[in-house]
Amino acid sequence: MKTEVFRVDPGNPDKYALRKAASVIRSGGLVAFPTETVYGLGANALDPKAVRKIFAAKGRPVDNPLIVHVHEPGGAAYLGVVDGRSRKLMDLFWPGPLTLVIAAAPGVPSEVTGGLETVAVRMPDHPVALVLISASGVPVAAPSANRSGRPSPTTAGAVIEDLDGRIEIVLDAGPTDVGVESTVLDVTGDVPVLLRPGGVSIESIRKAVGDVVFSPCGKEAGRSPGTRYRHYAPSIPVVLLDPEGVWKNDPRIGDARLPVAYVGISPAPVPVFAQVRFESVKQYAGGLFSALREMERSGAGVILAELPPEEGVGLAVRDRLRRAAMKPVNGNS
Repeated sequence: MKTEVFRVDPGNPDKYALRKAASVIRSGGLVAFPTETVYGLGANALDPKAVRKIFAAKGRPVDNPLIVHVHEPGGAAYLGVVDGRSRKLMDLFWPGPLTLVIAAAPGVPSEVTGGLETVAVRMPDHPVALVLISASGVPVAAPSANRSGRPSPTTAGAVIEDLDGRIEIVLDAGPTDVGVESTVLDVTGDVPVLLRPGGVSIESIRKAVGDVVFSPCGKEAGRSPGTRYRHYAPSIPVVLLDPEGVWKNDPRIGDARLPVAYVGISPAPVPVFAQVRFESVKQYAGGLFSALREMERSGAGVILAELPPEEGVGLAVRDRLRRAAMKPVNGNS
């Protein structure tokens, strides 16, 4: 398969490219497209065969649920149960990087839900994504457009690096803004449960709806895309620079055979072979995945990554770094 790349101006999306991409979606193909968070790999969410192509292209475990993207809040009601609290959250944060896990409607394929009775839904805040979904005429299932386990793509180049020849079209609208995936919030119970921190902070959600439980590893966590397996990992190991100094005991730091690359905000605490430093936690979130990919290409043997404060979008950066540093389990990566 030859992957076509179309450069698209977010302010004035090319109609031909969008029409062609929408046609691919409707016909059961795969299109990588930009959102405000990362690039997504889209297929018709109501076509089980098309959805299975996502898993094949990514090498993604089939029990890992997908986020379904809609172009207007009303689209969520066709996919599941939208109650008053969900509508309030949609009014406040949609379009935007908040995914809501709701009870799934009968017509949502099990390939999308991962065999669960819930479905994850969001409305992205990117003009190209919204036009594509609207023109397709169907809800679009879309995980990040990368090989499973790799750092998520925040540029079209990263998509091509992982998926060239595996998908039909890439819509290139330049780098994404937020840089980490959406927040995933389960609203099926009496108290909302934060399953994955992301572009909308837990502080903002609590301000909107009151008590929120943070349970990234609890029994509900399996309802969230992107939490069941090792994710976001570059091809070289990641060691976390933590305040407790645990990293100092890691034999990979100080091993002369493993030049150290550094990613973070503070100055590197050891001599480094290469580094990417950010001026703020927001910039760290926006550039994290690109930095991990850059450091793995640098010739370094290990990445030392600073954990930012556990607040705001820093919570999402910490989550991604911890998952990137995980050791593969049962071959899943």
